[in-house]
Amino acid sequence: MALNALPILGTIIAGAVLLLRIFKYVKQCRLKLIADDHSDEEFAQRAGIDSRGNTCKNIKTVLETHCPLLTDPTVASMVPTPYLCGGMLQTAYCVNIALKSTPQSEITYDRESIIMSDKGTMSLDWYPERRPGAQCTRPIAILIPGVGGSSYEHHVRSMAKLLATGNKKYRVAAMNYRGSGRTPLTSSKINGAHDTDDFGDILQHIIKSHPNTLLVALGFSLGANILTRYLGELKDKSPLAAAVALCCPFDMEIAGRSLDAKSFLNDNVFQPNLVASIKRSVERNADLIRSSDVGYDVDAVMQTKRMSEIDSLLIAKKCGFKNCWDYYRAASSTQYIQYIRTPYLAINALDDPVTPYRGIPLDMFSQNPFTALVLARHGGHLGFFSGITPKIWYLEPIKEYFDVFAFKRE
Repeated sequence: MALNALPILGTIIAGAVLLLRIFKYVKQCRLKLIADDHSDEEFAQRAGIDSRGNTCKNIKTVLETHCPLLTDPTVASMVPTPYLCGGMLQTAYCVNIALKSTPQSEITYDRESIIMSDKGTMSLDWYPERRPGAQCTRPIAILIPGVGGSSYEHHVRSMAKLLATGNKKYRVAAMNYRGSGRTPLTSSKINGAHDTDDFGDILQHIIKSHPNTLLVALGFSLGANILTRYLGELKDKSPLAAAVALCCPFDMEIAGRSLDAKSFLNDNVFQPNLVASIKRSVERNADLIRSSDVGYDVDAVMQTKRMSEIDSLLIAKKCGFKNCWDYYRAASSTQYIQYIRTPYLAINALDDPVTPYRGIPLDMFSQNPFTALVLARHGGHLGFFSGITPKIWYLEPIKEYFDVFAFKRE
């Protein structure tokens, strides 16, 4: 009888050990919050009144009070999909499904083309549809894609769909840069990570078309860098009620060298996809680009294999930098964090292979009551896939955060 019980006992012990390991692993996947916990009168006056009439003294108080998905130890975790447990796998999966349609991302945009002051063209893809003027009663969420990206990417569409549904609904405006997202290139200007002018002009266009409408913004990767610089430049003059920067390359030189390093995924997944996206736009608009006074070498661009080469030939050349590394150093957003006076949340993953942990200015977030940083152990670059069937984790937490500021009038 005792011998027959041994296999059962062994199974129970093995199961208990497995459960303990799972519990320990989930505990290690809890989010880490870095934020200034000092009281700040300016924050309380500008952004600290919530929908319940309470006054929050800093963004850390806001998060701990109203954003359990980011701060409550019982639920604030990013447990990765079991077969996507590394940053490289998370990032590669994100790239692989970039243009795929899933129930999480299936939407139809309403496009608005915008002619800029230099006759260049940008576009806003609205969801569920554009309603200018008094017809727009919902807050507007502006989504800013990353390098080579557009409103059509899976994570952008997924975020748009979630924000536009539920009890608290937003009208979403997903931005497309010049020459991206099927937006024609009608001037020789090419966007860079340091140039906030176009984003600022787009914001003013939205404000003019939708007066008295509350605005929030979310930047992905390079879009997060632009958003961070914009907020730091404007300081307390920003028209945004709240902002989120996802996988921001704060130190763009560190991010650029990480992406440029020789590795299987860099050489076979990340670089080919990014470079191909830029080349398609350059090829479609070769004559216009050649006509620029800058003197672009389009043929050389079409021969490149890495983003550092493209940035040296296009952005660095246009802006007068010696090479892409000088451009990356100048384009970094780290030094702008201290000046931000808009409730600002950054979300980064410790295993991000594109924007490495060593490039995140941790100390900056503990010195500005308007800024907070949430770190996840896993997530890669723009991945953050969780569940047996991979779904994007950060959608609900970001909406929860935006809701605090977008609906505090209610």
